[in-house]
Amino acid sequence: MTKKMQIKLMMVFAFGVIFLWGCATQQAQTTSPGMFTPYNFQADQYTSKVDNFMVILDASSSMSEPCNGQSKFTIAKDFLTTMNRTIPELKLNAALRAFGHNPDLTASLTSLFYDLKEYSTSEFEKAIGSVQPAGGTSPLAAAIDAAAQDFASTQGSIALIIVSDGKDMGSAPLTSTENMKVAFGDRLCIYTVLIGADPAGEALLKSIADAGKCGFTEKADKLASASAMADYVEKVFLTKQIAEEAPVQPQAPMDSDGDGVIDDDDQCPDTPQGATVNKVGCWIIPNVNFDFDKWNIRPDMYSGLDEAAAVLKRNPDLKVEIQGHTDAVGSQGYNQRLSEKRAESVAAYLIDQGIEKERLSTKGYGFSKPVESNETAEGRAENRRVEIQPIR
Repeated sequence: MTKKMQIKLMMVFAFGVIFLWGCATQQAQTTSPGMFTPYNFQADQYTSKVDNFMVILDASSSMSEPCNGQSKFTIAKDFLTTMNRTIPELKLNAALRAFGHNPDLTASLTSLFYDLKEYSTSEFEKAIGSVQPAGGTSPLAAAIDAAAQDFASTQGSIALIIVSDGKDMGSAPLTSTENMKVAFGDRLCIYTVLIGADPAGEALLKSIADAGKCGFTEKADKLASASAMADYVEKVFLTKQIAEEAPVQPQAPMDSDGDGVIDDDDQCPDTPQGATVNKVGCWIIPNVNFDFDKWNIRPDMYSGLDEAAAVLKRNPDLKVEIQGHTDAVGSQGYNQRLSEKRAESVAAYLIDQGIEKERLSTKGYGFSKPVESNETAEGRAENRRVEIQPIR
């Protein structure tokens, strides 16, 4: 092989490396729409976070370059088709604009293929299929400027999605992006999708997305799977609804021993069924309030004492402490002895009614545990009482 021929072969090889740079540095993973099963978003679980969106598709000559066995233009349209099939048909407006078409087909730098109108999955897919083959220059700036005009009379939020290899575009697209952001402010978020792997193109698309301040850039080959595409669609288009929790019904206050006094107020838990209790849940003998300075059992006390005896007979294994109490008139020592005598009087009556003596113990508390104020005659009468405390 002559030296001249070697030089020619080296030049051909170098040209091929440069031509394929956009894809040779990474293995593009693409999915044919015919083999793609989209993730099924449940419409009742999501709302649209955008009111309007537009796709700007690059149809310039660099998009006709091969990339792992197919053109970048084909990869871009496949990406859009799978994205379109993944977006749930929520109520929003959509548009599809392309730029850089083959000049033999159109003289326009950019053209609308889906006018800004209510989004339809089927109609949008037809529009993707109708975009003319790649073959012209790369006037992305003109497409962005035209998009700004398209959205001029709209209301609500806007998502602008640019699908391109970013090649041979200069800085004009970034300037147009910045102008559009000024015009629409927080209403506008910009998302870019890189086709191929041209470093300069990737840097430009990232700068465009960053200028939008609320979007991001992604590579088409990273969005080939149904799960990756679903994640992309959710980030760009959707807000997941938070299920409303049923209001928590306040729980009824617990009354564990069923005596009518809730646990929080019950100072004597575990009173047996049928026992009469006072306002703090302690078992009392109804109508047994002793006369001042007395401990004798009056006939009007019999019914209450018989009731207590009946409860004890229904609970033959229950042992109790009979507790005597007094009002606060008199000395502590005197009232202590008086309370003990009252407890013993009640125990004696219950024994006479057939309650085993070994089930009963007595204790006096004097005036240490009043249930009412000792400042009134009525309160003092309530304090001259006997309570029964189960022993567990």
